[in-house]
Amino acid sequence: MIRKAIILAAGRGTRLQPLTSDLPKPMIPLLGRPVMAYIIEHLVAQGVQEIMVNVSHMADQIERYFGDGRHLGVQIGYSYEGGLSDGQLVPAPLGSAGALRKIQDHGGFIDQTTAVVCGDAIVDVDLQRAWREHRSKGALATVVTKQVADHEVSNYGVVVARADGSVVSFQEKPRAGEALSRDASTGIYLVDPGVLDLIPSGQVMDIGSELFPALVQKGLPFFRHTQDFHWLDIGRVSDYWRIMQALMKGEMPKVRMPGREVRPGVFVGLNVDVHWDSLEVSGPVFFGSGARVAPGVKLKGPTWIGNGCRIDEGATLTRSILFDYTHIGANALAHERIVSGSYCVSRDGVVDQEPLTGWRGDARCGSLQPADWTA
Repeated sequence: MIRKAIILAAGRGTRLQPLTSDLPKPMIPLLGRPVMAYIIEHLVAQGVQEIMVNVSHMADQIERYFGDGRHLGVQIGYSYEGGLSDGQLVPAPLGSAGALRKIQDHGGFIDQTTAVVCGDAIVDVDLQRAWREHRSKGALATVVTKQVADHEVSNYGVVVARADGSVVSFQEKPRAGEALSRDASTGIYLVDPGVLDLIPSGQVMDIGSELFPALVQKGLPFFRHTQDFHWLDIGRVSDYWRIMQALMKGEMPKVRMPGREVRPGVFVGLNVDVHWDSLEVSGPVFFGSGARVAPGVKLKGPTWIGNGCRIDEGATLTRSILFDYTHIGANALAHERIVSGSYCVSRDGVVDQEPLTGWRGDARCGSLQPADWTA
């Protein structure tokens, strides 16, 4: 069975800017927890005992939060990609395949079939089922795929396979009418030690665009595995907003709103200060620990209010996400926005150019029409 895994966590998350301006992508919060926490939790539930994490960009945040993994019931180690310059760590990512080679060169971690997963998606895939098929076919590598709708294929790398599952080719984000398959690569792989022979040491190399095509070219046993599972991939700001909305509505089994439910669909952390008598609220809404909400506030869910947030009198928020310690000024309007003390961005990733809603003062964040509240 699968007992070892590698989490790919070295990327800069460029497409998630500005959310990744001060956070590495695996630390993006979902219902108050880093996305990588859900990944590790699922790996442990699947029987994984040892996890290596490749890190580079803002590596210290990841290592400080997860430590050696003992509190999570697993052993966690780290492979830093970069070097030292004038006493400072300088990131130098090696790509997803280069990361595997570096881990292997250092201590031979990949000595059996090992799961490789990206650090920016919540999944509930049955890894042991994938492993059984991987083993029965004598595969050297397996890519786990999931069927997506025709209009979504342009967002993913598409895997083209024969009837027996052997991989023939790949298409990188094809147009809907040009896609030869609807099997999208989920960034979940099973690899045997022999795969490492195709990855040169110390070089930047990608799994999807370089390693896998090399496997196909050499005619090595390489298969796709597909099953029905939940896959919430955070590639863009729009994905993050959509996934948070889905999680708050309870659309991911086993992922529940934290806190205590004080009204139908209204959840609170510890020690909140909310003017309940004048609050107009339609859930699901979460108030983080230490949040303060003044009189006359309107909230339409799904809306997330992080720890220590402050919402002043008369503000209106609909389907929005407030990162921890964000201040929404008096009579401010935020509609389908993601807000921190440094930026305000729309659900589609467009950064508002107006003065921001930080601790510095009041601001409008986006636009809200009366119809938005009643919709």
